[in-house]
Amino acid sequence: MEITYASPSSLDLAASSASAASSSTSAMPHANRPVKVIPLQHPTTSSSPLDQSFLSDAFNKRIEILKRMTWIEWIEMVLPCFRWIRTYNYREYLQVDLMAGITVGVMLVPQAMSYAKLAGLQPIYGLYSGFVPIFVYTIFGSSRQLAIGPVALVSLLVSNVLSGIADSSSELYTELAILLALMVGVLECIMGLLRLGWLIRFISHAVISGFTTASAIVIALSQAKYFLGYDVVRSSKIVPLIKSIISGADEFSWPPFVMGSITLVILLVMKHLGKTRKYLRFLRAAGPLTAVVLGTTFVKIYKPSSISLVGDIPQGLPGFSIPKSFGHVKSLIPTAMLITGVAILESVGIAKALAAKNGYELDSNQELFGLGVANILGSFFSAYPTTGSFSRSAVNHESGAKTGLSGLITGIIMGCALLFLTPLFEYIPQCALAAIVISAVMGLVDYDEAIFLWSVDKKDFLLWTITSVTTLFLSIEIGVLVGVGVSLAFVIHESANPHIAILGRLPGTTVYRNIRQYPEAYTYHGIVIVRVDAPIYFANISYIKDRLREYEVHVDKSTRRGPEVERIYFVILEMSPVTYIDSSAVQALKDLHQEYKSRDIQMAISNPNREVLLTLSKSDVVELIGKEWYFVRVHDAVQVCLQHVQSLKEYLKTADTADPSPDEKPSIFQRLLKNRGEEDTSITEIESCNKKPTDSRDTDPQLEPLLSRKP
Repeated sequence: MEITYASPSSLDLAASSASAASSSTSAMPHANRPVKVIPLQHPTTSSSPLDQSFLSDAFNKRIEILKRMTWIEWIEMVLPCFRWIRTYNYREYLQVDLMAGITVGVMLVPQAMSYAKLAGLQPIYGLYSGFVPIFVYTIFGSSRQLAIGPVALVSLLVSNVLSGIADSSSELYTELAILLALMVGVLECIMGLLRLGWLIRFISHAVISGFTTASAIVIALSQAKYFLGYDVVRSSKIVPLIKSIISGADEFSWPPFVMGSITLVILLVMKHLGKTRKYLRFLRAAGPLTAVVLGTTFVKIYKPSSISLVGDIPQGLPGFSIPKSFGHVKSLIPTAMLITGVAILESVGIAKALAAKNGYELDSNQELFGLGVANILGSFFSAYPTTGSFSRSAVNHESGAKTGLSGLITGIIMGCALLFLTPLFEYIPQCALAAIVISAVMGLVDYDEAIFLWSVDKKDFLLWTITSVTTLFLSIEIGVLVGVGVSLAFVIHESANPHIAILGRLPGTTVYRNIRQYPEAYTYHGIVIVRVDAPIYFANISYIKDRLREYEVHVDKSTRRGPEVERIYFVILEMSPVTYIDSSAVQALKDLHQEYKSRDIQMAISNPNREVLLTLSKSDVVELIGKEWYFVRVHDAVQVCLQHVQSLKEYLKTADTADPSPDEKPSIFQRLLKNRGEEDTSITEIESCNKKPTDSRDTDPQLEPLLSRKP
């Protein structure tokens, strides 16, 4: 099937100006104006890509890409580290990579122990989690600056779910944490291999900001027991935590509170100086180590009995062991999925940002796979779930890291700490580790984002508030589910209620724009031009039909031109923004056409894209509406409709009062076409209502429709 459309070789604006200058001059003959006719070829049914399944098409494209890959590209796909190893510049990169690796390693050692305590585990498991996964990620991960290991948010999630299954001091608790790392790794690998990283896009930034803000508050309150000197209930809800803190106030001990507060102030001051002054940026990374050294020195000298210490930590590297307690897999699946989502958001988000800053490409799915392998192999060496850290990755980048070598250096430092330094860790005050956690999560309290959302988008602010409140008062899991659910509800609402605009013509142009955005744009009597700014499908077609009926009745008449008629006779659908139309929408268009036809209203279609036009053609909507009512531009459709409106006006004035009976009465368009004259009239004359027009097919070639008429 061949469909053609025409476009003028000269500017339509110039033609309009010439016509306006001499309203008595008739339009140029069709044959004297050069017209470029361009065929619009449609594929046959057998070769149409629309008839192929989406999965088959995607699979074939992937196979073609793999076939074109060289052996070097194959190696880089399996081992992304080969990309930077192959082009490593020792003179420029070695020194900065060494410095960055040492800096992050010094920062990670105390943080790893702190986050393990937050997760309800012994500090040694934090060190294990910062050892093997780092080496694995360096090989299989695609980011060169991302610093992975234990993080506060994941540690809180681990503690939250496992505390309801086993006691934190039991062996089962530790086994479940390690099993959780294996499950998270498997999920991340599956998502990476199936290229499902796009699923996380459905979680909006407002949800993430609200979730992390509430989680940071819960994390800080959970560390209060190390400052106050008495036990506080383990919970992910703010109310039980506050109740527990208040009820145990009579057991308050001032030595750990004073020491923890001083340590926290030192950490915050060093972090602030490291962020605000370039020459002091090393202080940001040195803060945790400084807190540990000062706290340990104080304890060694004064030996205060009221300050609890970390205690004995096993010395040596972790041994190989297979995760146990597989009977609890079913109960851990929701948490594993939640941790996977958080890992994707934290790791992939910051990895992409760092890749852009350092001028290289990052594959999100490869990143997921690298994180998954790191967690799987880490679980065989007693690690609990790990992911990318915002703070350590920022320090790694600021320290000048260029490649994954900085990660290897960090891993080596962690290994040295496990082999030689664990006897010294015995005297680290627990309040110092708690201060490290609190200083790290304070940056996650994103109140600036809330202020920004309030001023920019109240809907997103509401989403932020709902997520924060539900996370604080109900639980982390419920908070995430509610936030994502409300976010999806907003998306569905926007999709089911798309933006629809009435278009008008900008003075002196052939451009048609939203009359609410451009009040100077004018419309025409008897014609309404509607643009649907979304795909048309089953969820929004009912809303669109309701709006079309509404626009047919309630149209602003203050800036209308052309022949004056009492009601709407033409509805023009501008479909250039419509990227897709489904079977429900097709059926609705058929129903709408019949409804319009019964009220003597003609529908016209302007500028549908190839896929939409083909769908309309296959479903016989093109034949139903009529090929002559499909146009390249809105202006083409308006000119044709203007000719018809003028003829309708003249016909209605001269129509015989003795019409046939209602059962035999033809439509007004049938009677109009039957009595149509042959006189030619310019569009300018029609707009000024000076002369009766003729059929647009014999006048301006700009009036030629998108689809060729039936012979």
